[in-house]
Amino acid sequence: MALNVRQKQADVVHRVLNFNGALGKEASAESYKVLVLDRFTKDIVAPLLRLNDLRKHGVTLHLMLENDRQPIPDVPAVYLVQPSMANIERITADAVAGLYDSMYLNFTVSIPGKLVEQLAAGVVKAGALSRISKLYDQYLAFIALEPTLFSLGQPEAYLELNDPQARDYQIEAAVSNIVDGLFSACVTLGVVPIIRCPRGGAAEHIASALDAKLRDALKSRTNLFSEGVLGLSASLSRPLLCLFDRNFDLSAMVQHAWTYKPLVQDVLGLRLNRIALQSEAAGPGPAGMMAANAGKKHYDVDERDFFWEACGAHVFPKVAEEVETQLQRYRAAVEEINKKTAAGAGQEGAFDPDELLRRNTQNLMQAVSSLPELQEQKKVLDKHTNLATSLLGAIKMRALDQYYNTAEDLLVGKADLQAVLKLLQSGKGAPMDKLRLALIYILAHDGLPSEQEMSDLEGVMRSGGADATALHYVRTLKRNNLTGSAKGGAEALGHHGGAPVASQNNLLDWADKTFGQGLSQVAKGVKTLLSGARQAPLAASVEALMDGKAGTPEFDSYAVFDPKLPPGRASVERAKGPFREGIVFMIGGGNYYERETLLNWAQRSTPPRQVLYGATELLSGEEFVQQLSELGRRSGSR
Repeated sequence: MALNVRQKQADVVHRVLNFNGALGKEASAESYKVLVLDRFTKDIVAPLLRLNDLRKHGVTLHLMLENDRQPIPDVPAVYLVQPSMANIERITADAVAGLYDSMYLNFTVSIPGKLVEQLAAGVVKAGALSRISKLYDQYLAFIALEPTLFSLGQPEAYLELNDPQARDYQIEAAVSNIVDGLFSACVTLGVVPIIRCPRGGAAEHIASALDAKLRDALKSRTNLFSEGVLGLSASLSRPLLCLFDRNFDLSAMVQHAWTYKPLVQDVLGLRLNRIALQSEAAGPGPAGMMAANAGKKHYDVDERDFFWEACGAHVFPKVAEEVETQLQRYRAAVEEINKKTAAGAGQEGAFDPDELLRRNTQNLMQAVSSLPELQEQKKVLDKHTNLATSLLGAIKMRALDQYYNTAEDLLVGKADLQAVLKLLQSGKGAPMDKLRLALIYILAHDGLPSEQEMSDLEGVMRSGGADATALHYVRTLKRNNLTGSAKGGAEALGHHGGAPVASQNNLLDWADKTFGQGLSQVAKGVKTLLSGARQAPLAASVEALMDGKAGTPEFDSYAVFDPKLPPGRASVERAKGPFREGIVFMIGGGNYYERETLLNWAQRSTPPRQVLYGATELLSGEEFVQQLSELGRRSGSR
């Protein structure tokens, strides 16, 4: 059975909105309700359900638990929140104040007994127990963005887990949140995976805790993974869950991308399947800031967006071509409708008037039925025209093609420090772009860069306005063997679905003449960049684990946990492949670029594999580098 984490989570949320009744059936005669969320659950619901979707489920208002709210009599309230002490206090206050006649409480993970007791004591003391209609554990502590992509929505997890100043209880709290999120994903999918991870570090600690939590859940005959429990169907197949520490491969987080989805995330700030484009009217100063806020355009992208799904893995120039191709198809379809509806206007009287009327009526009906779909397509194409145009501006302004090219050359051993310094000193690129390329140089370097090389890089960073703290921190990680090699296997992975082609210098010089013109003119001057001649380290490791390749370091040395076996009984033999389904989870943050390398490997495999990719959070390159810099400051790296 295919793993579709987004559909499975949507089914749970739909059931929550149906007062936990069976899907597709009316659980109550009360069709209207208020939905109360906290900050975390708002992020869970936002990518799944738009405003119209909520209305279809009878939600007249959706409100934030943390905000002051007015009483709404005669309408039930459905709560979907985290089980925290602060939330329980707010829920108790709502019941005591009589904001709603009936309250259906749903928690993202199992609510601890002490919080249940706190809630019960508060409402009983105030005589408000009758307002609490039901209480449910829903196991929704993750954010499903696509059928094969999810995030735990835990900000700065990499910083928390690697902070040298962190207390033990802070690290344990972060680990507990990650385990709760992974457990929720397993329950929602209805699977009990076999777990593999590198030994030592956060990955093994989390794997052990998740293994214990899954084993406890399986003890009873009727458990969360039984068929029909929680209204979900259990999967008969068992996927392989591969857990990795972010330090396993830092290069994937700082490298520039050249394909559509990763570019949109890294450059335009894709978050929760939504993009906010700045208004062109915005400028410096307070007036410009007001114009930017007022003129922001928000765009949603998910599997309902045909262009996003079809072109998400295409290199940027191919996306520009496809936008124009789709626009031409739209214009041709509209022109065809206009011809049909105009038919008969120039007809001679030799035709039967009744037959002519019938044909015109039929053509008009076809046009009426076709126009809404065409209009929706046009909206999608206009959206991606705007996104592509914004990307084009950033590429030209920051020379992102050259930074991508040089990073790829570094990772396959085709560039040296002189090539890096030449680009860094050219004046092209933002300070953060320069810092990211310098980090790639350190990560791809065989051994440690010398003090002179570090001095050269730091000097360029300082003159370009970039903070070099992250460089010294990453060099320290390499010196202590705390991060893996950025270079992957020698075989060509073909990141973008085609054979590698020669890279091209000054690829975007055409923009001097064509920038600002139509995308069709832009696309004519563009050629595909280097598609990648290496296998990403993560893809290589996942391949070894899912194929069960004996003799590979990953298969032979990685720890194995099987929650269906007694503790300590799991062995490498138990994890022999091949596995058709896998869940790859990155502890400390991930991004669309890394996910894309996995999907490309999975699609090229024989037979094809299905791989879900998840991370504690999804980050742009800049956001991750900021965490590296902060860790460098806290650790005093020099």
